[in-house]
Amino acid sequence: MSGTSGSLLDADAVIGCPHGGRVTAAGSPSGGVRIAGAAVATAAHSYVVTGCPHTVDGVPSPCVSVRWTAGSTGITVDGAPVLLDTSAAQCLTAAFVPQGPPVMQTAQRKVTVR
Repeated sequence: MSGTSGSLLDADAVIGCPHGGRVTAAGSPSGGVRIAGAAVATAAHSYVVTGCPHTVDGVPSPCVSVRWTAGSTGITVDGAPVLLDTSAAQCLTAAFVPQGPPVMQTAQRKVTVR
């Protein structure tokens, strides 16, 4: 496996949509792996967006969810790949129209897989 690195995402990560909405885990991420008490996020978790003000031609078109494409880091929790701040993701409308990647502010909890 070759050099994958990034900061782990956890339940305390501050994530937003590109328009200023807030991204949160639907329910509480659970699992056996925690960082400073917060569950490590995995591709198995669902994420919702609230408060997105985005409009298209005056019609509300808010981001409502995030779809992650977890890379093959080789690191899993309960069989699901962990999410890193370098994991590919898209914020989506209710009609699943991509509206851009989420904006992440994470604590520097580095993971490197060689």
